[in-house]
Amino acid sequence: MSLAGRGTKVEYRLAHWGPPSFVVARCTPTQIVLNVPETKVSSLENGLRVASEDSGLSTCTVGLWIDAGSRYENEKNNGTAHFLEHMAFKGTKKRSQLDLELEIENMGAHLNAYTSREQTVYYAKAFSKDLPRAVEILADIIQNSTLGEAEIERERGVILREMQEVETNLQEVVFDYLHATAYQNTTLGRTILGPTENIKSINRNDLVEYITTHYKGPRIVLAAAGGVSHDELLDLANYHFGNLPSTQEGGMPALPPCKFTGSEIRIRDDKMPLAHIAIAVEAVGWSHPDTIPLMVANTLIGNWDRSFGGGVNLSSKLAQITCHGNLCHSFQSFNTCYTDTGLWGLYMVCEQSTVQDMMHFVQREW
Repeated sequence: MSLAGRGTKVEYRLAHWGPPSFVVARCTPTQIVLNVPETKVSSLENGLRVASEDSGLSTCTVGLWIDAGSRYENEKNNGTAHFLEHMAFKGTKKRSQLDLELEIENMGAHLNAYTSREQTVYYAKAFSKDLPRAVEILADIIQNSTLGEAEIERERGVILREMQEVETNLQEVVFDYLHATAYQNTTLGRTILGPTENIKSINRNDLVEYITTHYKGPRIVLAAAGGVSHDELLDLANYHFGNLPSTQEGGMPALPPCKFTGSEIRIRDDKMPLAHIAIAVEAVGWSHPDTIPLMVANTLIGNWDRSFGGGVNLSSKLAQITCHGNLCHSFQSFNTCYTDTGLWGLYMVCEQSTVQDMMHFVQREW
């Protein structure tokens, strides 16, 4: 899929192939890898899962991964999950925004959130001794946010400004177009931020409805790593999340099917000095056995930037060719995984005169 202009280009290409074929040597490990903490997973009665790795550190990271991203939205409420993320730290029934900020600061902790196409994530980094407080704060945020009208209006303006900033980041723009053409007419083709008209119209009822629809036990994982006791984490999960509903009337919302379509988009702007290009093939979801081989292949293709040293002695063969032939300003391979599909490809920034040569060597390397 491509965004292309004669002077300045942004280009996306999606080849209508299946996943790349790779020969992978498979062997059975003869010994256990040392110093790797065991991953423990448990489930509550309401379906919420608890996962942890105890590495014995004095710090930990704990978070909630919720299956509630832009893929679960429709044309009318696209942008709601991201809007809700913005409202997470604006106050709860127990804590005002200032109280929340002071509590986190006094703990020496870090609290953050992000939204992707399939998930909304709220997480905290803290000292291990503060794990119970961190989990309690996360529980308070997702279950007791006040979602005040004044805060909603303020965040509406913040999100609109964020959208303007994203429009100036051509890599972000290109990847949004890549999804729009690769998964056209499906929910994965929508942007995470949503269209401007939706952001201007989303109200408190929309946010509450999204929470009551998607924030259910089976769609949530409480995960922690660092100095974490799994039994303690499981007890905290039971106490703070045990009352979350497991289902709702009519059952859980199904994962919308998303079909990959080989296609291309070109957007031409002769005022721009460079072409920004992404080319991708359909890859696989997280649980597919080819996920790890594709990650390895992705690393072998590598990345390169003109600021790198090493030149033709770089480990990536494509980087050697690119550097020697002065074919682009930068490139980076990517392997984007979703539940049941993915995109495996390359993003590059080239001058107009070298686009065709760069595309030739990329495909030859594949």
